[in-house]
Amino acid sequence: MADGATPRLVDHHCHGLVQRDLADDEFTALLTEAAVASAGAFDSRIGLAVRRWCAPVLDLPAHVPADEYLARRTELGFAEVDARFMTAAGLSALCVDTGYVPEPISTPESLATAIDGSAYEIARLEQVAEDLHGKVDAAGFADAFQAALRQRTERAVGVKSIAAYRVGLDLDPARPSAGDVVGAAWRWLSGGKRIADPVLQRFLIWCAVDRGLPIQFHAGLGDSDVDMKSGDPLLLMPLLRAVEPTGVPVMLLHNYPFHRHAGYLAQVFGNVHVDVGLATHNLGDRSRVLIEETLELAPFGKFLFSSDAFGLSELYYLAAVLFRRGVAAVLEAGVSGGSWSAADADRLARMVGSENAVRVYGLGDAGFRHTA
Repeated sequence: MADGATPRLVDHHCHGLVQRDLADDEFTALLTEAAVASAGAFDSRIGLAVRRWCAPVLDLPAHVPADEYLARRTELGFAEVDARFMTAAGLSALCVDTGYVPEPISTPESLATAIDGSAYEIARLEQVAEDLHGKVDAAGFADAFQAALRQRTERAVGVKSIAAYRVGLDLDPARPSAGDVVGAAWRWLSGGKRIADPVLQRFLIWCAVDRGLPIQFHAGLGDSDVDMKSGDPLLLMPLLRAVEPTGVPVMLLHNYPFHRHAGYLAQVFGNVHVDVGLATHNLGDRSRVLIEETLELAPFGKFLFSSDAFGLSELYYLAAVLFRRGVAAVLEAGVSGGSWSAADADRLARMVGSENAVRVYGLGDAGFRHTA
């Protein structure tokens, strides 16, 4: 899996792209997890990685000054920039979380066209529930949510929970009773639209288990809205014990700085899979270490690629480049040290790059496909 080489990757967790030209401060705000533009964004490892790896895609020399990079991006316009990076990323399929749309962004259909491949939807549980706010009463919420989830997942290949953002991952593993759900729904429906109730979060998750689709959990690294101390995936262990007998795949996203914890969970639970998601491009040249540490315990057959790219096509490209480089370095070191054969390395590279995602999500005819 050398840098820039085939095979094409399957990105199992990503988002749409902003569909307009960006001012410089808007670009830097999207570059990191900061809530507002940061004057030091280009002096972080991700900023340095943009200047090193992204600049040549825009016909600029590597390490070009930040102001020249931004000027070139503006000159080309967002459509050309996106076309270049999405093509250069070398992606065959995307699993797109459609639950976060702060402004018009590209759809799974348009993303499939951008990569000349396929795109599949991941339905966000909280969004499905919040769409019912003001439309149902507390007594009818449970049935209404289950019906809405069935409809939203007719073509989706997975669902996602952002419980880490709303209540943390230290969840009671028990399926909540009908009475508890009614009481929690009454409290929620009496207030704002945002769901931040642990009973309702558990209800949404168990409804997802009943659907049988892979369930993505945000863990670890995120923006300033997440409470990192309650985002350690180890907090999910009681719930993971409860879910494991169902066989429903659990996908732990991002995980940094708890990536070793996530690797442990992937080893001890048969249905748990991990990635290092948005940490890959945020760590820049340190992404190799991140990947290596995660794979200390995580089986190669349970490690997937994702970008968590949102807004900027650079994030798709950077994640793909740095993932390929990191995985290649780990595998080549193993071959050099006699830990595994070159044939093993090739097989493992295919697994983490695409085959694991295709197998776990059952990717096939359900997605949006680009046709010439």
